[in-house]
Amino acid sequence: MTGGLKGLLLLSLCLVVWTVPIDRNQDPPHEERAEENVDTGLYYDRYLREVIEVLETDPHFREKLQTANTDDIKNGRLSKELDLVGHHVRTRLDELKRQEVSRLRMLLKAKLDSTNAQSVQMDHVSLLKQFEHLDPHNQNTFEAKDLELLIVTATKDLENYDAERHEEFKRYEMLKEHERREYLKSLDQEKRENEEKRIEELKEKHRQHPKVNAPGSVDQLREVWKETDGLDPQEFNPKTFFNLHDANGDGVLDEQELEALFTKELEKVYDPKNEEDDMMEMEEERLRMREHVMQNVDLSRDRLVSLEEFLKSMEKKEFNNPKEWETLDDTKPVYTEEELQRFEAELRDREVELGRRAEQLRQEQELLKERSKALEAQKREYQQAVMEMSQKQKEQQALNRQPPSGPNGELQFQQEIQKLANEDSQMVKVPVVQNGDVQNNLPAEPPQNLPQHTS
Repeated sequence: MTGGLKGLLLLSLCLVVWTVPIDRNQDPPHEERAEENVDTGLYYDRYLREVIEVLETDPHFREKLQTANTDDIKNGRLSKELDLVGHHVRTRLDELKRQEVSRLRMLLKAKLDSTNAQSVQMDHVSLLKQFEHLDPHNQNTFEAKDLELLIVTATKDLENYDAERHEEFKRYEMLKEHERREYLKSLDQEKRENEEKRIEELKEKHRQHPKVNAPGSVDQLREVWKETDGLDPQEFNPKTFFNLHDANGDGVLDEQELEALFTKELEKVYDPKNEEDDMMEMEEERLRMREHVMQNVDLSRDRLVSLEEFLKSMEKKEFNNPKEWETLDDTKPVYTEEELQRFEAELRDREVELGRRAEQLRQEQELLKERSKALEAQKREYQQAVMEMSQKQKEQQALNRQPPSGPNGELQFQQEIQKLANEDSQMVKVPVVQNGDVQNNLPAEPPQNLPQHTS
């Protein structure tokens, strides 16, 4: 995605959670470079990015994006240009929308399944209405209304993203305090006193840090100029500083580029190697710093800082004579005791619900085990029946191959052999000796070839 489109459409809306210091030993900042895929935190983040990437491939729409102002984009007026894009672009956008509708249907089904909602037939159109970033009545093609809804919804959602991040951090802090109190309750008095003392020592150690410059002040910017950029602080030049930290060269400082400027200040307070330093608190501190700069510098409220706005901010009194930045430790807690009590009540209710679900799952598991045993028994019975049938078939086949037997159980072919033997014995005559002469008992053969007498 090019710098111009990034500044106008996507990164003018996006908020960045993780940032890194800028290394000035890398390539010059105005050269074209690959961008990081920063997650906006929206549940339709991938769909949003893919639509923008496809639109960028159309020369006409790309030109309109580069000449449009932020209001035209946020108000959805740019969506009217969709009718002029190429056929292959519209085809790809249609495919993306169908994929997104399919994904949302899967999410809805999973949600209904998790709540045990029984529905004979799902009304997808009605259910899809809860998603505002597309037109639910047309689920097959991507139209101008879809682009308008996508941009307007993303703008609204991202503008509420800071508040959601603060709320998420508050819940994190309340959970941490709840776990601390529960742990202390589990200890005897002596161990509890020792643990409380240790915790207070860690808190005091965390408070011992160098002065933190107010973000956006001359002291803070000069420190970045010296420590990060490696330049002489006496030669600080605001315009040069701006161009150095406009990493993509699009003429504005977006929220990612601004938050990168606060890394040196945050490193004074937070070290991931220290037990007393909480990295979640560091990111909340980074968010507070960015909001402070935007509140004082971003005059157009477009979530971008132009060079003109940057230079004007340096004319303010707060720029040259700022107060020391108050960290989270110096401010009042992000939650009240009443909020903590309500949070703990929610945790108890959730624990009860989880226990109920666990018991339900245990019962279902037992039922599955019983069914498994019954199926295994049926399997064994079936195997035994098959074996018996197979044995009977073998026995029957053996009977079919065996010759018939006689009245006394002897095989019939033995009687036939005995009969043949008797017949042979009758035909063979043994010579008898009478008066010294051997008498042949064989029957006399008729004379052969006797001469015939004539009368």
